[in-house]
Amino acid sequence: MSHPVIIAATRSPIGTAGRSLSHLTVDRLAGPVLAATLERSGLVADEVCDVVLGNCMGPGGDIARAAALAGGLPVGVPALTVDRQCASGLAAIDVAAHLVRGGAHAVLAGGVESVSTAPWRYWPPVDGADPVRYERAPFAPAGWDDPEMGVANDLLAQEAGVTRERQDEYAARSHARAVTARDAGRFDGEVVAVDEVVRDDRPKRALTVDKLARLRPAFRDDGSVTAGNSCGISDGAAAVAVVDEATRARLGVPGLRILSTATAAVPPERPGRGLVPATRIALERAGVGLDQIDAIEINEAFAGQVLACCDELGLDPLRVCADGGALALGHPWGASGAVLAVRLFHQLVTQREGGELGLAAIAAGGGQGVAMVVQAC
Repeated sequence: MSHPVIIAATRSPIGTAGRSLSHLTVDRLAGPVLAATLERSGLVADEVCDVVLGNCMGPGGDIARAAALAGGLPVGVPALTVDRQCASGLAAIDVAAHLVRGGAHAVLAGGVESVSTAPWRYWPPVDGADPVRYERAPFAPAGWDDPEMGVANDLLAQEAGVTRERQDEYAARSHARAVTARDAGRFDGEVVAVDEVVRDDRPKRALTVDKLARLRPAFRDDGSVTAGNSCGISDGAAAVAVVDEATRARLGVPGLRILSTATAAVPPERPGRGLVPATRIALERAGVGLDQIDAIEINEAFAGQVLACCDELGLDPLRVCADGGALALGHPWGASGAVLAVRLFHQLVTQREGGELGLAAIAAGGGQGVAMVVQAC
């Protein structure tokens, strides 16, 4: 059986919530990214069989459909919105791969999040009391341990023996790598201007370990997770074009073959671990070992979480996010998984840096993880 192939991949700049992209609703944020991905793919719009986008906290109403229309896709192209929380963007690409295996010739897939324009929600009033603002989704039902993400990943780092010093060193390195990559133009080929915004907001040149060490714990008085070694809450969109092998051959373009995907689950009180079993399953399905992977993109929600997962996998953290990750670029929840795939495409296909195999992996609220193994072709 032939594998689905990614033949184009783009993303918006990633904007810190409340800053450069804060005026754009999800459809206006994702629409230009879908349009650019379609244009770069060489596909004719009518060849697109479906659009699949991940999203966590948007206005509802099938965001993928609104974004597809905003991006100029024909009205006859259907669209599907998926929600696997922070893993939604990579889950959407997984859905696209399954659609292609089932006979669809071309699918646009990715994710989008506009935290800045997300509607405020309220729980219904009880016994005449005032409504209470709905701050976040419950990741587990009543009676289950369901800590806030910061607390959960602080505890994960503690239980895994990941020190504050390691976390700050990792975070500083992520920013340094992202600044170096940005200044060298390594993001230029993947970033699409959206409403004249062309540059990521967050990477900081002067963020050092010494500066990070001065920050107080953000979630627990005796914790090790701080605002500096955590990701930023962000707005952004990312998309890829997934086609069957016959379509890629007809177009005569290079691509990124999706060798395997995997979704796994762990206890919801430690959601950051979800990418570990997903990674192991995806590698097993692809028939490759972690030592054979050339480019690794793991969503950096928290430095302590990434380091705990690396330690459990036996993975050298220096191999992760060669151009910096979400700690430096930001974490637009529903889009972040798709950003990983975009990064792999440009490292392995566009820039052709001597590597062939790539791994993308991300954890999600509720104790889930999604992973994907790809191969340049």
